[in-house]
Amino acid sequence: MRLRHNSAFVRFWFASTVSDFGTYITTVALSVLVLVSLGGTAFDQGLVNAARWAPYVFFGLLAGIWVDRLRRRTVLIASDFGRGLVLSALCLLGVLGLLELGTVMVLIFCFGTLALMSDAAYQSFLPQLVPRPLLTRANARLQQSDTVAQTSGSAVAGGLVALVTAPFALLLGAITHFGSATVLLTLRQVAAEKPPAATPTSIRRKVSEGLSWIYRHPRLGPLAWSSHAWFVGSAMMGAVLPALILNDLGLGALGLGLVLTAGGIGSVIGTLLSVWIGERWGTGRTMVISRFVQPAALALVALAPLAGAAMLDGPLVEGAYASPADWPPARWLAFGVIAAAQFVFWVAMGIEGPLEMGYWQAVTPDRLLARMSATRRSINRGMIVLGAPLGGALAIATSSTIALLSAAGVMLLAVLALVISGFLGASVEADQLTDDEALA
Repeated sequence: MRLRHNSAFVRFWFASTVSDFGTYITTVALSVLVLVSLGGTAFDQGLVNAARWAPYVFFGLLAGIWVDRLRRRTVLIASDFGRGLVLSALCLLGVLGLLELGTVMVLIFCFGTLALMSDAAYQSFLPQLVPRPLLTRANARLQQSDTVAQTSGSAVAGGLVALVTAPFALLLGAITHFGSATVLLTLRQVAAEKPPAATPTSIRRKVSEGLSWIYRHPRLGPLAWSSHAWFVGSAMMGAVLPALILNDLGLGALGLGLVLTAGGIGSVIGTLLSVWIGERWGTGRTMVISRFVQPAALALVALAPLAGAAMLDGPLVEGAYASPADWPPARWLAFGVIAAAQFVFWVAMGIEGPLEMGYWQAVTPDRLLARMSATRRSINRGMIVLGAPLGGALAIATSSTIALLSAAGVMLLAVLALVISGFLGASVEADQLTDDEALA
C-alpha cells in the first residue's frame, strides 16, 4: 500500500500538520511575549521553556501507562482541545494586561502536560495506521510537513507578532489546535480503535519494563543516553537563541521568524533526503554524521555577533530595529551567519529525525510502544528542564556567545559517546531480529 492510499494516515497527517503550524506560531509568539512584552531575560526564557517540559519529568514515566488504558485517538483529540484552551487563556490575559511571568509559567506547564499525553499517544497510534515496513517513510512524511510548518509558520508568526502583538498570535496558535482536533474526530469510521485489554500488572512493573527495554537494549540504550545529553545542549540553545536575536542583536520578531524559517527550509530539504541517504549509508552511519554536523553549525551561530563586531571593528551597539529595512550592514551580516548556520543545523536534523523515529518504532514490540515513547520523551524533556535555565543563566553570567558554544560542546560530547558505543552499525533490518532476546 502507498501511504497516500491509506486514508486514515492521510487524515492523521493533515491533523498533525495543522497542529505543527500552531506549534511554531506559538514558539515565536511566546518568545516575544516573554523577552519583549514582559521585558524578560534569557534566564526568564529558560524558566518558561523549563515549565513547558517539566510535566515530562513529573508524569512522563506514567504517561505511557495511562495512554495504554485509553483510546489513543481520544487522547489526541482531548489534548488538542486542551492546548487550544490554554493558548486562548494566554491571549485573553495578555490583552487585558494581566500576564506576569509566573502566570505564563503555570499556563505553559498545563500546556506541556497536555502535550505529554499527546506525544505518548501519537507515537504509539501511528504504527496502528501504517504497516511497519512503511514506518520510516510515514515518519519522513510527518516530519516533512512539520518542517513546512516551521518554514512558513515561523515567518507568518514573526510578521503577525509585529502586526497584531504576541497575544493575538497565540490565539491563532489556539485555532490550529482546535482545527487539528476537529480533523481527528473524522477518524472514527476509518480507524476504529479499541483500547488495550487491562492487565493486572502493577504500575511499577510496567514502568520497569519500559525502562528495561530502552536501557538494556544494545542499540537503544546508547542512543537514549546520547540523546539525553544532546537535549541538554539543545535546551541551552533554545533559551539563548531568541534572546540573542531579540535582545542582543535587536532584530525583532520578524528577524526571529526569518531565522526559524531558514531552519525550516533546511529541515524540509533534510527530510526529503532522509530515506534516500539512509538506504545508501545505513541508519547508524547517517544518524551519527548528522549529529556531528549539528554542533558545528551551532558554533557558527555563537560566532555571529563576533562577525558583526569585526565588520564594525568594535562591539555591536545595542538597540532594536522595527524592520529589516532599518538593519545596518553589521546586523545583516550577523543575521546572515545565524540564518545560514540554522539552515545547516536543520538539514542535519531533517535527515536524522525520520531515521531515528523509524528505528525506535521498528525495533520495539507493539505492547511496549506507548511506554517506550513516553519514557524516552519524558527523560529527554527532563533534560530540557535542566538545560534551558542553565543556558539562560550562563548567557547572563557570561555572554550569549559563550552559552551557545557551551551548548555545542555538550552536543559534540553526546555524539562522540554514540560513536564509541558502536552505533555506527545500527540497522533496522538486522536489529529487528534480536528484539525478543534484548527484551528478555
